[in-house]
Amino acid sequence: MLSEKEKVRTSKFLSQVLRHRPEKIGILLDENGWTDMETLIKRANHYGVRLTLETLRYVVENNNKNRFTFDDSGTKIRASQGHSVHIDLGYEPKSPPAILYHGTSEASVASILENGIDKRKRHHVHLSMDVETATQVGGRHGKPVVLKILARQMEAKGFIFFQSENGVWLVEGVPAGYIEPVNEVRKK
Repeated sequence: MLSEKEKVRTSKFLSQVLRHRPEKIGILLDENGWTDMETLIKRANHYGVRLTLETLRYVVENNNKNRFTFDDSGTKIRASQGHSVHIDLGYEPKSPPAILYHGTSEASVASILENGIDKRKRHHVHLSMDVETATQVGGRHGKPVVLKILARQMEAKGFIFFQSENGVWLVEGVPAGYIEPVNEVRKK
């Protein structure tokens, strides 16, 4: 239905308005991050972003990262995680596997190994179940480096983990003592 370029452009637009700047097109997110799909489509089109219900469904169903989801009624949409705006996704705490992974760029490794991983403007730090996904994430910002997160040890010390609908693990932050390089990392 859509070219890969159109799908990526639409996905980036949805990430922007459903995770970070709903005011950009004048939509509102409820306390759980949901917004009405008809309103989203009308406001997007008003601001020059061509969007139809079919396009929206196609992008959500064919997004390889499952960044977006529809509610049970099929009338609302939200981003699965990664918000910088205040919302409550309603995720319940969940016991993580012993090891999770975090992908980052080579340029950030020294700081992370010294200071830990901070959520910055987002609600949580995002962690992956596998090295491959973490490598892809890290590659978005430069030469990728994968870090091993001792998640079960963190949980034992009181850190609370959540898992989003698309399988991403979420935690408030990761102190340096729970991080190990997966591969050899040069410290600066």
